[in-house]
Amino acid sequence: MKVLVNMDRCEYHGQCVFAAPDLFDITDDGELEWVESPDPTRSEALKAAVGACPVQAITLQDG
Repeated sequence: MKVLVNMDRCEYHGQCVFAAPDLFDITDDGELEWVESPDPTRSEALKAAVGACPVQAITLQDG
């Protein structure tokens, strides 16, 4: 599974960080960082992060 974040759409609400703090982070410089190819066991946390994003900037891609 691959995590894609549309940075043109992201408004840095940080809901993904709250939903999956081990996979998403906002750095001290205010930039969003994420694990692009997380362990498959984290799929539920990823789905929660996708659902929590108020601007739907996060998508998951199989493979």
